[in-house]
Amino acid sequence: MKKILCATDGTAHSAHALELAAEMAKKLGAHLSICVVNVANGGSRGPLIYSMEDDQVKKVLDAAAAIAKKHGVASVDELALRSREAASAIVQYAEENGYDQIVVGTGDKRGVSRLVLGSVASDVAGRAHCSVLVAR
Repeated sequence: MKKILCATDGTAHSAHALELAAEMAKKLGAHLSICVVNVANGGSRGPLIYSMEDDQVKKVLDAAAAIAKKHGVASVDELALRSREAASAIVQYAEENGYDQIVVGTGDKRGVSRLVLGSVASDVAGRAHCSVLVAR
């Protein structure tokens, strides 16, 4: 394993995923990249509106990089992706850039909330070309 991509959104669930990704990268000597997907809404007849402002994305990425460095990872890439769908953006970026592992966190969605909201982690695991670690 040489390249690990960890997706984060600034939540506690993604912080746990980030800690695991950092530990793996350190132990394996793998390169770690952290990404935030800024999801786009609207469009066609109205303005395209993203779920976060650019400064919010930067804040999430910087906090994530600090966690990785605290766990001993010397160099971390910070990536801000924009897409209409988070899972597609993560999987596409990982495949196009030769990542061997994707790490994502998952919340505690069950029942109706799982059916209505879906799960980025589940979608990534189902679509990815490489191994996916879903941290819980």
